[in-house]
Amino acid sequence: MGVKVYKPTSPGRRKSSVNDYVELTDTKSKPEKSLTQRLRKHGGRNHHGKITARHRGGGARKIYRIIDFKRRKDGVVGEVKSVEYDPNRTCHIALVEYADGDKSYILAPVGVSAGYKVESGPRVEPKVGNAMPLKNIPVGMDVHNIELNIGQGGKLARSAGSSCRLLAREGDWATLVMPSGEMRQVRVECRATIGQIGNVDHQNLRIGKAGRMRHMGRRPRVRGTAKNPVAHPLGGGEGRSGGGRHPCSPEGKLAKGGRTRNPRKISNNRILRRRKSRRYGQLVLPKK
Repeated sequence: MGVKVYKPTSPGRRKSSVNDYVELTDTKSKPEKSLTQRLRKHGGRNHHGKITARHRGGGARKIYRIIDFKRRKDGVVGEVKSVEYDPNRTCHIALVEYADGDKSYILAPVGVSAGYKVESGPRVEPKVGNAMPLKNIPVGMDVHNIELNIGQGGKLARSAGSSCRLLAREGDWATLVMPSGEMRQVRVECRATIGQIGNVDHQNLRIGKAGRMRHMGRRPRVRGTAKNPVAHPLGGGEGRSGGGRHPCSPEGKLAKGGRTRNPRKISNNRILRRRKSRRYGQLVLPKK
């Protein structure tokens, strides 16, 4: 992948950059119809019609591609027919046609192109794009689309350019290093796909202008201090004010410093090392 920068013919062009999509087989092709379904927009509202996610609405219409995160078609070789764009995720996807005629979409790792052969199962060759249990993957390899529970389907390392490092195996548990620096254990029977997710330069793209965010379905955000006191706890005051209290939501819920992870999650026991803290730049160890 590469990042394309246009001539600065306008302020938006000057600040923005786009993907050149050189990894895609055909930028004009339509997705496989049997593996798609229509997405309905909700504008950030729940089933009561109440806005629960602010600053959502509008945006380009999307068709959802059904992705095979489980990779349970063992012993059948599949050929990559095309690498396609997916508007629902940051990485690209690959259309795989198996020897028995079935088709499915998988996340496209680096190095996979049209004509590439992929396979899944406990005894397949450990090469890029193949899926197998962690107990059969050589230690030290990069993996993605990792299951947290056996048979659940991949949950970890699914975004563009991400991968985890298989650090060690001990008994029934495999130790993985996450992209964030977190170190956690996963059952060795859980499946993972070898390689790094493609579209690596996605993080280097610059949006450049507000219109591109509207295409993504993101509406404008207004600072709390710029609002009236009836609309936000930080609003009001003479001139530009600091708000007079800690940052919070319109409902008064504090926005900084709180823990967002449920302390009763069972998987907390399998975190050996927490990710780096943004505030202090140090590793945060789990509480005993």
